[in-house]
Amino acid sequence: MAAEKEDTSYIDYEAFLSPTFSPSEFANSLVLTTNNPTDTPLDLSTPLSRVLFDAQEINTHVDTLTTKSALPLLIHTQEQTKSSAKIVQEIDSQVASLNDGYKRLEKEVLVRYEAAEEIKAVASRLWETVRLGRSVGRCLQLGRQLEIQLSEVAGTGNPVKIQGQKEDHRALVRCSNSLLSLRGLFSQTGPGEEGYGLEKVDVVLTLHSSLVSPAERTVLTKCQQIIREFSMSSLSTGTSTTFAQTADTKSRTTSAIMALYLLSSTPDTARGIRRKHANWEPNHLISTLQDYLRTSLQSSLASLSRALATLPTLDRTLLEISSRCQSILALESLLSSTTPPPHPLLPSSAQPPTNFLQPLLSSLETGSLASYFWRTLAGGLSTKVMEIMNKGGVSARTLKNNRNGLRDSIRECVMRGSKAPTGVGERKAPEGHWEREVAVMVGSVLGALGR
Repeated sequence: MAAEKEDTSYIDYEAFLSPTFSPSEFANSLVLTTNNPTDTPLDLSTPLSRVLFDAQEINTHVDTLTTKSALPLLIHTQEQTKSSAKIVQEIDSQVASLNDGYKRLEKEVLVRYEAAEEIKAVASRLWETVRLGRSVGRCLQLGRQLEIQLSEVAGTGNPVKIQGQKEDHRALVRCSNSLLSLRGLFSQTGPGEEGYGLEKVDVVLTLHSSLVSPAERTVLTKCQQIIREFSMSSLSTGTSTTFAQTADTKSRTTSAIMALYLLSSTPDTARGIRRKHANWEPNHLISTLQDYLRTSLQSSLASLSRALATLPTLDRTLLEISSRCQSILALESLLSSTTPPPHPLLPSSAQPPTNFLQPLLSSLETGSLASYFWRTLAGGLSTKVMEIMNKGGVSARTLKNNRNGLRDSIRECVMRGSKAPTGVGERKAPEGHWEREVAVMVGSVLGALGR
């Protein structure tokens, strides 16, 4: 009974412990309980005394509970401390074991791993050195091969042969293939590719500057010389060429054409950019052939202009012009019958031409080289004849008086020059095939003479 009496308290602990407890509402209710709402001066001393008494009661109750439960609390705290000490002791032993295991693993694994990493770095550098050495060795081997082939090219096309000098025009193609191999090796500069790092090797830079670049210029010069000197017509010389001479000329020219084709610039495919190169043209070959045609046209125009001013030399000049056109026909036949060799550096997106004539005709925008020759010659000839007529004098009167003879001579020149020379093997053109070219040439001269 005494314990129940001690535990009994008039304080409503549940109200104070409620989550919805509001101090302002509790104070308001306490004031209203101890005062009359109609009183003008409210007496706050009574509710204040009530609150202070309640606080003192709670404090006394807390002291009583603490005093009664001191021994159990101390015993509980002591037990918790002993348990914590035992746990800490066990953890310390486990941590020590982990530290010992880590040191053992560090000695057995990390040290070996660091040694393995060092060995890996050394092996990687040795492999890069071996790879670079192989690439340099291949460059030097190709350079030596190119040097030997270049010595064979040196005598090609020379009118005066040096004693003991070997001449082989096929070496032009072999040189071109060697140059392409070196060009492909130098272009593979990406990581992991065969040519990676070659630009840092002095001997490779020396090889490129002292051998590869001069060799390419030499081969291009020799090929351009062969094309420039190409002639298969015997009209101007008056002597017929033998089969061996014709075959040798065709073979030399074919080698030069193939070398120019191989050494032409290829489309750029760097940085993984895929483009369509359907209209790729071998620039070195096209420019050399265009130079050949341009030279023939300029020489023909200059000589014919002089011959029209001095008619006694006209027949000889027209014969030379016919000879040049026959050589152009022979070149056209050779270009159309020669299939381009496989180009190792040409990307798959670029379509190679079916023959060497196709890109040349496309660049000139014509269907025939002979037709292009006569029409271009006629285009420049009318101006020259007009200049002669404007100057007047004996030359102008002679041209007017020989109008019919000029017509026949020019017609004969065109028809004679439009026949393929012996040994070319081109089928004969049908009758009247060159009448338009004849009309253009005759009109360019007679049209400027007037009536």
